[in-house]
Amino acid sequence: MKFLSYWHDTAPAFAGAAQGPVEGHFDVAVIGGGFTGLAAARQLAKAGSKVVVLEAEKVGWGASGRNGGHLNNGLAHSYLATKAELGKERAIALYKALDDSIDTIEALIAEEGIDCSLRRAGKLKLASKPQHFEAIACNFEAVHAEVDPDTALLSADDLKQELGAPFFGAMLSKKSAMMHMGRYVVGLAEAATRHGATIFEQAAVTEHRQEGGRHALKTTRGNVTADAVLVATGAYTPSTFGYFRRRIIAVGSFIIATRPLTAEEIEATMPGNRTCVTSMNIGNYFRLSPDSRLIFGGRARFSATSDQRSDAKSGAILKASLAEIFPQLANVDIDYCWGGLVDMTKDRFPRAGYHDGVWYAMGYSGHGAQLSTHLGMIIADAILDRPDRNPLKGFEWPAVPGHFGKPWFLPLVGMYYKMLDRVR
Repeated sequence: MKFLSYWHDTAPAFAGAAQGPVEGHFDVAVIGGGFTGLAAARQLAKAGSKVVVLEAEKVGWGASGRNGGHLNNGLAHSYLATKAELGKERAIALYKALDDSIDTIEALIAEEGIDCSLRRAGKLKLASKPQHFEAIACNFEAVHAEVDPDTALLSADDLKQELGAPFFGAMLSKKSAMMHMGRYVVGLAEAATRHGATIFEQAAVTEHRQEGGRHALKTTRGNVTADAVLVATGAYTPSTFGYFRRRIIAVGSFIIATRPLTAEEIEATMPGNRTCVTSMNIGNYFRLSPDSRLIFGGRARFSATSDQRSDAKSGAILKASLAEIFPQLANVDIDYCWGGLVDMTKDRFPRAGYHDGVWYAMGYSGHGAQLSTHLGMIIADAILDRPDRNPLKGFEWPAVPGHFGKPWFLPLVGMYYKMLDRVR
């Protein structure tokens, strides 16, 4: 078993990173070489801006290369809960932003010729308990009537054509998709450099100052100045950006990938070949990879660390969960096990905009794979003084009380959600 991301291990290496010291003046400095930062850099470079991307590791090293490979429309909350909290108009706008995000990715892939196995698979929100199906059905009625007619409600009997696992029904969101995240992020980086962006890897930002209308950035490989800065680092935001660190809760999410399954195993397990998410608070998500592996993830442990020892503990928990859902795969070999950090906000709504001279987009709360490309391009347009399309404009973003970058409270949160899953 390899303790590394399947997406990293099965993608080509990015060969377009700039060599030599980090130096010079740029129109825009983008901090973070994931989906958000690379999409913004491509958009800016296409418009003629001189743009630099400063990535602490390799492009796609963080959440963009460590997720479950889903491009799911819909919100982190139910639509009904979002409408109750934010009002119908804003709930619809946010829901449509997720729809638009997948359209944006699809168009970008076609324009740049990126080979990443994009497929509109549809997503199943699976009811783990009978009462969960009742809530899913109520949410479906509102979604289908008010915001997304490309949805369907499936009974437990309907699901027999989709899954070899016992669930109590599901909501099908037909617009949702999947792709190979590693090949996409490398293709996105190649597109950004092709349009003129400069990408520095192994260039962690250690200091940021604003002076004389310019930004000065110190990195581990040298220094640059820029007229504008976009912070696109999510859960991996450096300590020099304390404002964001106090508002982002870094939560570990862990994933395993089986050996390639046989045609018979796929037919017995996931004949529908969609992205799937269970309805538990501490639930699971899964899909088939382009080479027929079952990629199975979840918040196995409430931790803000991801190293081999942590990943191994979480991998064992995930393998037990996989066997519980799919007993026919209980003894299947696990080829990959990895973890990464998810940038959660307290209310699980993302944030994007401008604060104290700095642009930002982050806080995707488990929905970043689909939203990040779209928001990166939207914030790039805002930097270019193009019409404001930011669906998150005006969102208040208070700091998390008692939080200064290290989420000491995660074990308590985990205990709370485990209790909810037992009683609800």
